Amino acid sequence: MARSKTLNTTNLAALGAERLAALLIELAQGDAAMKRRLRLELASQGGGEDVAAEVRKRLVAIARARGFVDWRKIRSLAQDLETQRTAIMTHVAPSATSEAFDLLWRMLEMAPSIHERCDDSNGIVGGVLEEVLTNLGEMAAPSGFSAERLAELVFTGTCDNDYGQFDGLISLMAPALGPPGLGILKTKFEALAKNPPVAPKGKARRIIGYGSQGTIYEDDYKARHHTRLIKRTLAEIADALGDVDGFVALQSNDERTNPAIAAQIARRLLDAGRADEALAALDQAPAELREGGRWPEWQKVRIDALEAAGQSETAQHERWDVFERTLDAEYLKAYIKRLPDFDDMEAEERALAHARGFSGFHQALAFLVEWPALDAAAELILARPDEIDGDHYWLLTPAAEVLEPKHPLAATLLLRAMIDFALDRARAKRYPHAARHLQTCAYLAGKIDAFGDHADHEVYVASLKANHGRKSGFWKS
Repeated sequence: MARSKTLNTTNLAALGAERLAALLIELAQGDAAMKRRLRLELASQGGGEDVAAEVRKRLVAIARARGFVDWRKIRSLAQDLETQRTAIMTHVAPSATSEAFDLLWRMLEMAPSIHERCDDSNGIVGGVLEEVLTNLGEMAAPSGFSAERLAELVFTGTCDNDYGQFDGLISLMAPALGPPGLGILKTKFEALAKNPPVAPKGKARRIIGYGSQGTIYEDDYKARHHTRLIKRTLAEIADALGDVDGFVALQSNDERTNPAIAAQIARRLLDAGRADEALAALDQAPAELREGGRWPEWQKVRIDALEAAGQSETAQHERWDVFERTLDAEYLKAYIKRLPDFDDMEAEERALAHARGFSGFHQALAFLVEWPALDAAAELILARPDEIDGDHYWLLTPAAEVLEPKHPLAATLLLRAMIDFALDRARAKRYPHAARHLQTCAYLAGKIDAFGDHADHEVYVASLKANHGRKSGFWKS
């Protein structure tokens, strides 16, 4: 009986070790990536230390390289880095955690030299480095490094983060640092805050650009960067320590009037069980700044704080108020969930009636389809067909699909709006979609008992031919 030619582990193993080894050598000729992978596999036979030596050697070579890596070669570089990361976690980490941590750290230290010589517009290299950072956090505690050493490394990495390779480092390392290490780190940044960059005087100031506020000097830029770095890192440390008051103290009086910052403060106070203080913090943001619904997080935190403070009735009132203004389904669900039995149906009917009369047609349609309340959505479409904007294909297409079975006329009006928009505006790229919508309209026409004030399918098609008969890209699609 002939053996199967299917490529799988069992069939290839039957070739024998020597034959497979010969094939690998043959395939590796001229393929540097495969050769490196094979060397790593061979090194793994000697244990984690041998693999670590191979990885370290390769990282040195990558760091020393100077040639520019364009978009055509970027995947090879990313795969090389991923191979080293995988080797560290697979072969080094299990037996030599401190060595694994050191190698991962080295990869992140190399990030500036890598980014400076490659086109990573698709983020593929950055994605690998994000995985390296995650692995670093996993290796921190097992590494056995002292809190002092970890704090020193985190301080260095956070300060040297020009390419974002160490973003979120403090949060990742917080479990390994513990309160002692976080305390050391806090002291280091507080000391750094007292030593801002020294500004040169007179002609020594270097101009690096021009903005809406005028000339941008290098020393001003560095000073602002220094201030932001200190504030951001001290806030991360405060969060890691659960120090709500420490976080609040970092915000100036003016900043506390910003609804977004007020919400950040209030959320932390609320999480700490300090609901009344959370409400007070939210109230520091003036009402005129909160108008227009531009600060959804502020409103969300306020309702949570009201509930936690025992003001459930007020919280319910505000949930309904937000729903009326925004048609946000999450607020309506939360409102209905807290109603007594039988009151929920009445509230839902009231909400659907409000949505049908909502000023924003597309916002109302999106809510009714999402809820779902398809009968109400169909009523909305039939009552307000002139408000349908055919450019909203991302909403109208899925809405038409869900309405087709029971509300074919409403679905047809949505499809026609998209067809008319594409043809009236000569959007040639949309013609294939519009042609498909017209086919659907033809199918739905057989399910419509009466078109009412709207043209039936034959009349509609005739009007399209009269107005757009020469647009062959549509008719031939």
